[in-house]
Amino acid sequence: MRLLLMLLMCALSLTAHAQGSQPVSSTSAPDHFGFGAEMMTLKNGLQVVVIPNHRVPVVTHMVWYKVGGADEAMGQSGSAHYLEHLMFKGTQTQAPGEFSKMVKTLGGNDNAFTGHDYTAYFQSISAEHLEKLMAMEADRMTGLSPPESHFESEKKVVIEERRQRTDNDPRNVFGEQMHSALFVNHPYGRPIIGWMDEMNRYQWPDIKKFYDTWYAPNNAVVVISGDVTLDSIRDMVKRTYGAVPSKSVPMRTRPTVPPANGMTSLTLRDKSVEQPSVEMLMIAPSFRQNKKEALALQLLENIMDGGAATRLYKNLVVDQKKAVTINFGYQGMAYDYGFLSLSATPAEGVALDDLVQLLQNQFRQVISSGITQQELDEAVSRLQDSAIFARDSVAGPAMLFGQALTTGSSVADLENWHRDIEKITTDDIIHVARIYANPDQFYIRPPVIGYLLPLEETPEKTP
Repeated sequence: MRLLLMLLMCALSLTAHAQGSQPVSSTSAPDHFGFGAEMMTLKNGLQVVVIPNHRVPVVTHMVWYKVGGADEAMGQSGSAHYLEHLMFKGTQTQAPGEFSKMVKTLGGNDNAFTGHDYTAYFQSISAEHLEKLMAMEADRMTGLSPPESHFESEKKVVIEERRQRTDNDPRNVFGEQMHSALFVNHPYGRPIIGWMDEMNRYQWPDIKKFYDTWYAPNNAVVVISGDVTLDSIRDMVKRTYGAVPSKSVPMRTRPTVPPANGMTSLTLRDKSVEQPSVEMLMIAPSFRQNKKEALALQLLENIMDGGAATRLYKNLVVDQKKAVTINFGYQGMAYDYGFLSLSATPAEGVALDDLVQLLQNQFRQVISSGITQQELDEAVSRLQDSAIFARDSVAGPAMLFGQALTTGSSVADLENWHRDIEKITTDDIIHVARIYANPDQFYIRPPVIGYLLPLEETPEKTP
C-alpha cells in the first residue's frame, strides 16, 4: 500500500499538453520532473495520451473508462467488476478468450482492474503490434457480446474470487467493513467486488445496460507509454478508435456522506491473526474537491510517515518503543472523497487503547506546535525525487496518468504538480491537520477506529 500511495503521488508530476480537437504542442519544454507526455482528443471525444519512453522497444497500452463501482445502481454492487471480466468473453467479431490469446500470440500480456471511479484494461507488448491492440480494444468498446454460457460461468468465477480474496482473509473483511462504516450513504462504502447476495443475482440485461450506458469513446482515456510518439501513432489512432461513434453519457451524481457525532468502533477477531493491530480511517478531500488541501495532505503524510527518520516511526517505534509498525497514508486520487488511514501494531506489553492515544498525540503536537521549515523542505524533496524515479517505468506512468484523468484531475494539475507542491507552507499543513486529522474536532464524521485481534484479545475502551 505504501508503495502504491507513493506512486500515486508521483502521478501529479506528469507533464502533458493542453486538450483540443487536434494534437497541440507543449507551451514549454518538459523539465526533469515531467514525462514529456503528448495529448490529443479525437472528434468522438476520446482522449489519447502518449508518454514517450525509448529505453526498450515495448509499450504499455491502457484504456481507462470513467466508470467504476461507485457508479453502479443500488442493489447491483460489483457489476462494474463483473463487466470487466465479461469484456474478455467476446464480441461480434472476436470469439470468447480470443483477445487475450491474440495478445499472448504476439508476445505480450494483458489484464484489467476495476476501482470505485474507473475501469482499466491494459496490455504490454512490442510497439510494432500496437495498432492490432487498438483495433481489438476499439471493437470491444461498443461491441461486447458474450455467449450466455460464458455469462453464467464467469459469475461463478467472480463469486469464487470474492470467497478467496475477501471472505477467507480476515484482513480484507476488516478493511471492507471499515470503509463501509466510514462512507455512510456513499457508494465508496460498497466493496468493488460486490456484496455476495447481490453478486448471486446478476442478470445479463442489467450488466448490458451498465455497459451501454457508460462504455463510450467520449467517456474513456487511452494512455500509451513506451517506445512511441504521438506523431508515430496519430493515424492508427484515428483508423481504430476514431471509427467508434460517441454517445450521450450521464453525469456522475452521487450522494454525500451525512454528518455525525457518534464514534464508530469496529472489532474483528480471527484465529489467523497473530498480532493485534489498530486502524483509524478519516474522511478528507480528494484532489478534485480541493487541490491545495490535497497537496498539503500529501506533505503531511510524508512528514509524518515518509521514512525511518520522520515523526511517527522515529517517535513511537525508535524512541519510545511503543509500536513495531506504523503506517499513515493519504488517498486523494478519487472523484469524490479522499481519506486518511492510520494503523499500527503495538509493541509487546502496550495496550491498544494507549497506542491510540499516542498516535493521536502525534497529530495534536503538529496542530499545537507546528512543523519546521526543514521538515517541509525535506518532504518536498522526497516527493519530487520519487516523481523523477517514476519516469523510468514504462507501465507506471500509464497507470498514474490514467488514474489522475479519470478521477477529475486536469492536464494543468498534472503538469504543474511539482511547482504547486513547492508553494505549500507550514501553515497550510497545520491547517489540514487541524481540520482532517484532529483527534479532538472531527470533519463530517469522527474517525472509524478498528481493532483486528487474535481470538483471545479484547480491546480496551477507545477514548
